[in-house]
Amino acid sequence: MDTVKVAVDAMGGDNAPDAVIEGSLNALRLKKEIEVFLVGREDLIKEGLAKRNAHEGERLHIVPATEVIEMAEPPVNAIRRKKDSSIVVGLKLLKAGDADAFVSAGSTGAILVGGQLVAGRIKGVKRAPLAPLIPTKKGVSLLIDCGANVDARAEHLLQFARMGSVYMRDIMGVKEPRVAIVNIGAEEEKGNALVKETYPLLKACRDIHFIGSIEARDIPDGAADVIVCEAFVGNVILKLYEGLSSTLVDVIKTGLMSTLRSKIGAALALPALKRTLKDFDTDVYGGAPLLGLNGLVVKTHGSAKAITITNSIIQCIAFKQQDINGKIQRMYHEGE
Repeated sequence: MDTVKVAVDAMGGDNAPDAVIEGSLNALRLKKEIEVFLVGREDLIKEGLAKRNAHEGERLHIVPATEVIEMAEPPVNAIRRKKDSSIVVGLKLLKAGDADAFVSAGSTGAILVGGQLVAGRIKGVKRAPLAPLIPTKKGVSLLIDCGANVDARAEHLLQFARMGSVYMRDIMGVKEPRVAIVNIGAEEEKGNALVKETYPLLKACRDIHFIGSIEARDIPDGAADVIVCEAFVGNVILKLYEGLSSTLVDVIKTGLMSTLRSKIGAALALPALKRTLKDFDTDVYGGAPLLGLNGLVVKTHGSAKAITITNSIIQCIAFKQQDINGKIQRMYHEGE
């Protein structure tokens, strides 16, 4: 059984370091093949471990980093100035090959910039997209890109589609992933300039199963496995998804508790309802991989809880076992 070494940013996110430490320990308990490197303030990490009767050992290590990149800091300046930050130190472990993956709930901008400056892109990859899994009626879909490239061009979106297809096929087990581009209608002639330029490129690409355009209302139904868009559109879709999901849960709970009759019905329906709502909980699916880098970088949202960190770490196992980076490298080595 190959060991999967994961560097984890202990200082990243609203709930750091406690949620990060808790999530890392849970991942170690669940998966014996994982080895975790907690990167950050050594005193705070040791304090957090002590509270949980845990300590460094064969599969858990502390990598000191004295600085923290704050959410509001300009990403490029922060990466260049704070060389001893948890993000930079963690990415350097990845670059040196001392870690197979880097997981962080810290500054998205700093992780995007640092991933490309420190780890570097795979040769042939022009842009590295963020690609989260989102729940649908039929399972999950990959939304690519959701926040990394707001000025993407048609050739970039074509690469997103190809990398996303590799991910869904080899990580999620979808035999022939259906690829669609986000549009304002199903007709081929619709869309803005970027969509109109990208559409024929996707249609002509022989190594993806392109099914055409997808409207936003069809995404939750699972109409496509790989949903291609530039980062502005993708981020809006993701944030609306997250907000609507939590709002619906609140509305359902309020409705079920409104009368005595509804409370009795709720008691009967609760087990099935919990199972259904769990399927639409984005925390279950971990973080968003930044595809196309020399090594795996996983960005999870800033308010990540322990369960999110746990699942973000665990998802790194399949990424290494299926050699996703190697497959992307070979895809571009063999030529477009």
